[in-house]
Amino acid sequence: MRAMVVHENNEDISVMRLEEVELPPPGEREVRVRVRAASTQFPDILMIQKKYQYQPELPYIPGTEFAGDIIDVGPGVSDWKVGDAVVAGMLGGGGLAEEVNVHEGALRRKPTPLTYGQACSFRSAYLTAQVALIRRADLQAGETLLVHGAAGGVGLAAVEVGKMLGATVIATGSSDEKLKIVEKYGADHLINYGTDFKNGFRLKVKELTDQNGADVIYDPVGGDVFDESIRCIAWNGRLLVIGFTSGRIPQAPVNMPLIKGFSIVGVRAGEYGRRDPEKGRENIAMVDQWAEEGKINPYVCAEIPLENAHEALRMIQNREVVGRVVVVM
Repeated sequence: MRAMVVHENNEDISVMRLEEVELPPPGEREVRVRVRAASTQFPDILMIQKKYQYQPELPYIPGTEFAGDIIDVGPGVSDWKVGDAVVAGMLGGGGLAEEVNVHEGALRRKPTPLTYGQACSFRSAYLTAQVALIRRADLQAGETLLVHGAAGGVGLAAVEVGKMLGATVIATGSSDEKLKIVEKYGADHLINYGTDFKNGFRLKVKELTDQNGADVIYDPVGGDVFDESIRCIAWNGRLLVIGFTSGRIPQAPVNMPLIKGFSIVGVRAGEYGRRDPEKGRENIAMVDQWAEEGKINPYVCAEIPLENAHEALRMIQNREVVGRVVVVM
């Protein structure tokens, strides 16, 4: 079978190369999945560059989330059969390949309303939004939610979940074209910080909130966006640290949370579930239910063939992605 393989860590993502790989038969409680689509995400780039908090052992096959069909089952598998459509998440990767052996415990059924491209790319984004907004921020109906990087996968998910929870959503993005899609996902107000930031997006946020500021700020960007966010957050607000796609990890002047009475809250959805397995299972079940009931509509902006997987990662690097870009086999 063909797979994208990383043999060395490098700033240049072209070290990921298409190779022929042999898989052993599925082992005890493993199934073999014919991959139909695999999600690509910013952490995939960071892992290649050895900049992520989790680092797979070399060599490895990237792709932590994928969807496909079971084509073989190993000894001891009782809950799955050949032909089942499944989604899987594997911390060590493996999804950027035509086939992969997966422990049955990592599998979940593909939500019926979703395509393979949507199914492979929805869980981590919506789980991040769910843990951030429900578990960590306790977002309430009627509150104002400011979502940065709203056109990205985790941002667009936060817009949908925020509206589902009854919040007024202010969404920021880097272009009017991207924000048109965000608006279709329910955002009440749009701010293009590519043009508006020079005047301070905080001024627009304060204007939209009668000078009160946003109750909850969802920030996967960091850098200057974080710095500006602490100036437009409401009293008793919650500033959610999701990630740092800007490339700069900001440092907060701690007098600001003291004076303005807000909290800076870290969000790691996967770690939340590992620390509290029972709530982790509840979180995943909630997200799966949203998908099965058609309450969410994951946006896939492009489907890229496996042999061109570098293009998907470069789209992420160049900030050309709205929602998710997926690799298809």
